[in-house]
Amino acid sequence: MASMGLAPAEAQTAVTRASFTPPRPGHLIDRVSGHHKVLVLGAGPAGLVTAYELLKGGYDVQILEARSRPGGRVWTARNGVGETDLNGETQLCEFSEGHFYNVGATRIPQHHISLDYCRELGVELLAFGNQNANTVVHYSGDTPLNNTSITYRQAKADTFGYVSELLAKAVGRGALDDELSQADKDALSEFLSDFGDLSSDGRYAGSSRAGYSGPPPGAGTAYGDQLEANALSDVIRSGIGRNFSFDFGYDQAMMMYSPVGGMDTIYYRMAEAIGAHRITYGAEVTGFSTGDNGVNPWVTYTSQGFEQKAEADYVVCALPPHLVLKLKHDLPQDLVTALGAAVPASAGKLGIEYSRRWWEEDQWIYGGASNTDMDISQIMFPYDHYQSDRGVVVGYYNTGEKHQKFEGLPHAQRLAMALDQGAKIHGDVYRDDITSSFSGSLMKTKYSEGAWVDWKGAHSHSHNDTPEYRRALEPVGRMYFAGDHLSNAIAWMHGALESGRNAVTAIHERVAVGG
Repeated sequence: MASMGLAPAEAQTAVTRASFTPPRPGHLIDRVSGHHKVLVLGAGPAGLVTAYELLKGGYDVQILEARSRPGGRVWTARNGVGETDLNGETQLCEFSEGHFYNVGATRIPQHHISLDYCRELGVELLAFGNQNANTVVHYSGDTPLNNTSITYRQAKADTFGYVSELLAKAVGRGALDDELSQADKDALSEFLSDFGDLSSDGRYAGSSRAGYSGPPPGAGTAYGDQLEANALSDVIRSGIGRNFSFDFGYDQAMMMYSPVGGMDTIYYRMAEAIGAHRITYGAEVTGFSTGDNGVNPWVTYTSQGFEQKAEADYVVCALPPHLVLKLKHDLPQDLVTALGAAVPASAGKLGIEYSRRWWEEDQWIYGGASNTDMDISQIMFPYDHYQSDRGVVVGYYNTGEKHQKFEGLPHAQRLAMALDQGAKIHGDVYRDDITSSFSGSLMKTKYSEGAWVDWKGAHSHSHNDTPEYRRALEPVGRMYFAGDHLSNAIAWMHGALESGRNAVTAIHERVAVGG
């Protein structure tokens, strides 16, 4: 009816879900006239997308990258990958062919533009199980539910059940009469009864949601006994529900995705699209001048043992801010101060390859993660090669103070600690059938020296409103800056990609007006 002009005007202007046009040639920018050279520092996600989009507009682009590979902090441990960390230890990954784990970025939410670039570059995706009711929680404490493994399904059934019972009692006793009408209370009671799986008298007496003592039924057999509800006080004091809010996070509350073969596949594919002749690997930047008043910026770097100098019309610096400050530069003092407010964070992972997928065969775990308050923080199960003869488990993914206990250790000690703690969570099987392992600490990785940065005084990774952050967003002379640290999606590839696109737009607008 609307298409024929027969619907009311209000219906024709109804608000619908905002659409997003995936990046494609000509989407971000029109082709520029004349010759304009842009030098990009760093072949991480921000640097690569900057070059990739500028090339669509006809710019002459060159990338300087200190590493021998693209992707920056986004890198995947797979067979043949070697890394010498800042502790001086060299590891060579010996996982079986086709098996891997992502040392850096691991998962992509559905609303991130990272998926748009996967589509554009033809990168195949795998579903990433971000939550799993069969994984477990294991927290220290003094209740019967502490220092033991409880499945997420049981922890959620008991926690949500008792919270629902308590709130239902509050409603029944009139504690919310000042807030709710009788109709409101009736509706809330109905919701709580279903949400907590309460009995007819409003009590939580256990739920089939918690699981059963025996295996699933077979022909002619029934389930084992339904697990009994744990005591209310134990459920509350044990803290078994402390990690449930992770599932509700805007960037976590959904099925997520990851590229087939590893996350850095995206950036190998992007580098291929840019062209090998436009990327100089093994080029370690040593200094730069930002240029101004008609003077072009320049960059010095070492390559194959020789000091070299490159000049361009514009430079996009996509290096971590704490590493920029280690270079020779002519940045103004207020920007130096601003960049100094970006504090690098510790994070790292350990991959353990098993020759038997015991988590699937013995414990019915297909993807997801088990969580603990021990130093390993979490154990992440593989989302690829289901039901094959082997797989790589992430034996820890930890951050901050917990990871700092690992980052200074040699790999053998990292592995030993992870196995000791992992066995407490999943049993002695955790130590069996190990064929190889590989660990990475981003704080101890050369040219990264941090997993991401936190801005002093910022509310969160998605709410950076400090004066230092705002100052770091501004260009200096003919130099622009990019990276996830200059976004409201810090620690996500999405933030780095958006930041790079912002730099592209800013340069193109400047060129368009003759700047």
